[in-house]
Amino acid sequence: MQKFRKIGILSSGGDAPGMNAAIRAVTRRALSQGIEVVGILGGYAGLLGAADESDPDVIREKHLRPLDAHSVSNIVTRGGTILYSSRCPEFKTEAGMAKALRVCHEQSIDAIIAIGGDGTFRGATDLTNHGIPSIGIPGTIDNDITATELTIGFDTALNTCLRMIDDLRDTAESHARCIITEIMGNGCGLLALYTGIASGAISIAIPEIPFDLDYACQKIANARAVGKRGMIAICSEKLPELDGVPFTDSYAAEIQQRTDVCTRIN
Repeated sequence: MQKFRKIGILSSGGDAPGMNAAIRAVTRRALSQGIEVVGILGGYAGLLGAADESDPDVIREKHLRPLDAHSVSNIVTRGGTILYSSRCPEFKTEAGMAKALRVCHEQSIDAIIAIGGDGTFRGATDLTNHGIPSIGIPGTIDNDITATELTIGFDTALNTCLRMIDDLRDTAESHARCIITEIMGNGCGLLALYTGIASGAISIAIPEIPFDLDYACQKIANARAVGKRGMIAICSEKLPELDGVPFTDSYAAEIQQRTDVCTRIN
């Protein structure tokens, strides 16, 4: 069995609630096993920045930070990530991978723990294939990582959406409107789906299921006919355009035209 003496931790891509808790848990567990831990600041870009040869000592101090039990204290309730994050197209190139490998070898980093979404996992896979064993921890509000039921950050994002929709519902009720709310997800509709179900939305549009515009508009018309004033319609981001128009814009126009229900997008 390979003995790891030193590991690196990084967070990459979009930040997600719970990343700091994961950083703390990994750091303290590793330290308890006698493994040295270094935080890589700024994701894969930080790993490459540590290879900048213009002034190696300064650059490495800027991008690599030793982690101990004290440095990860009181971070579990903080949003974002204390290791910062970024997206790094250079890391996908052979030259970028060569830089990353050089840093790992020069700094005696035996393995990488990468916290993030699908792009982060692709990077971790590439590192593993090049000889640096890597583990991916699914940290993304999109919940679009295979082999895990709920990713880190998804539940918090869901509850944040619900709190905001509660506020929108008051306005929808006051003005007798249908409010279309676009939910993040980067092409994955799970956050929108869960939000729509939990909030009692009148319609939910996600990429994975064909959307029946006629049925949705008729449902809204029927609800207004029986006296319902405020309505919430949920749409996932990155839905296909309708006749060259962004989905939410087209949907709002169709509701207004077919039902005469005042419709707004939030």
